[in-house]
Amino acid sequence: MFATTTVQKESWHIVSALVENKPGVLFRVTNLFRARSFNIESITVGSTEQQDLSRMTITTNSDEKTLDQLVKQLRKLIDVIEVKVLDTDKTVYRELALIKIKAVDPTTRSEIVNYATIFRGNILDIGKETITVEITGTPDKIDAFKNLVEHYGIAQLSRTGVSALPRGGVES
Repeated sequence: MFATTTVQKESWHIVSALVENKPGVLFRVTNLFRARSFNIESITVGSTEQQDLSRMTITTNSDEKTLDQLVKQLRKLIDVIEVKVLDTDKTVYRELALIKIKAVDPTTRSEIVNYATIFRGNILDIGKETITVEITGTPDKIDAFKNLVEHYGIAQLSRTGVSALPRGGVES
């Protein structure tokens, strides 16, 4: 008889954590990831409707077993109020990217402006040799725009990471 092992497939997950809004919380959360060798794809932290709380939105690629372990470890942290794994089909999530693209000739500038329009992006700055575009959407949308314009040369890129909220009512 041969022993079989089940290999769990990694997939992309959004973890939302409501945490106390005080110094050191971000360090403790990221240190938990580091100590257990979990990789953070992106992390955003910002204020909420309650002044004393912040919301962390963490994206990670992991299998279900690792994700469950991560959630359990997060819930043990004293500054963490609530942790949820958001179902991407029932979640509104967006990311913002600022992309500075090399554009030295009028044809290139025109093409980049057309692509930005198609992707509902905003032209934020036009310099002598570059155009800076703001794109907001899902990570896939941002990746698609980046892949479309990277042959012009990307001078600089900055991404915010995902912000997310569950769809529907207040209890979601």
